[in-house]
Amino acid sequence: MTEFNAMVAHEASDDDVVLRPELLDDSALPDGDVEIHVEYSSVNYKDALAITPKAGVARSYPLVPGIDVVGTVTASSSPDFTVGDTVIAHGQDIGTGRAGGYAETARYPADFVVKLSAIGAADAAAIGTAGFTAALSVEAVRAHVAPGDGPVLVTGATGGVGSISVDLLAGLGYEVVASTGKRDEHDMLRDLGAAEVIDRVPGPEDKVRPLGKAHWAAVVDCVGGKTLAYALSTMRYAGIAAISGLAGSADLPATVHPFILRGVTLAGIDSVLLPIEKRRETWRLIETDLRPRHLTRITRDVPVRDVHPVLQKILGGGVVGRTRVVVHEGF
Repeated sequence: MTEFNAMVAHEASDDDVVLRPELLDDSALPDGDVEIHVEYSSVNYKDALAITPKAGVARSYPLVPGIDVVGTVTASSSPDFTVGDTVIAHGQDIGTGRAGGYAETARYPADFVVKLSAIGAADAAAIGTAGFTAALSVEAVRAHVAPGDGPVLVTGATGGVGSISVDLLAGLGYEVVASTGKRDEHDMLRDLGAAEVIDRVPGPEDKVRPLGKAHWAAVVDCVGGKTLAYALSTMRYAGIAAISGLAGSADLPATVHPFILRGVTLAGIDSVLLPIEKRRETWRLIETDLRPRHLTRITRDVPVRDVHPVLQKILGGGVVGRTRVVVHEGF
């Protein structure tokens, strides 16, 4: 029986979840066709919620968090994978209902796993679920509007989804307006290609009306709440809002006016239950024309043993860009 290191979350009380290193064996792994030597994971808002009491993300404890799993196949009963393949697994209940990426070994059904051919494990982890969500958002935008149709607003632009969305959209030729409350990060967003960087919207002087002055051809929203309501009310005719976040609020204090008077499309972006063929197709796009150009600029590394403080920090909005979790040398 093989033993491996893992970071395991335990519910210490109704108000406390403890994350600590432990030595596990194969019995802690879920059933599956593909066994993976995990090299990297990442930090996502959902990872932090998984170790937050009463957040409703973790199905049960103990749990190995980490919704992104990147590494090398060490055993496979599936004809789609062979030993030595570089792979990524994310979505479904990885890191929330079954053991995730904060461990040296993982095992999943073959239809949870994507084989990578043109991108390495380190870059794949830096992209992770956040970059995958950004790619889906950008695909939704470019299916509706062309680069010359007007500016694209990206809210929560310094976060994982937001920063990679800025990078991808600018690389495709869109005029990107990046919205953030982090004034120290304006230069970073310009480096990613933002044509303009603005404060959080709506501003203190802005009133969210049923319909406001039309500005945006498209919006990539990672915030929700009043931010999304404002963005919808200021969309141009036939614009699209690709939404994936609720860091601000899950509420939507808006009216139907943008949808029925300006033909606005509201596109929900889901990276959890997406069918595996669409998931693999999106990763093929990420390896080619949707490959982020500035990963090094927005990525920092943390050993998996030190991930807990970063998870606490992301809940307060204190994490910029992407944090790659080093697992294979992190214990």
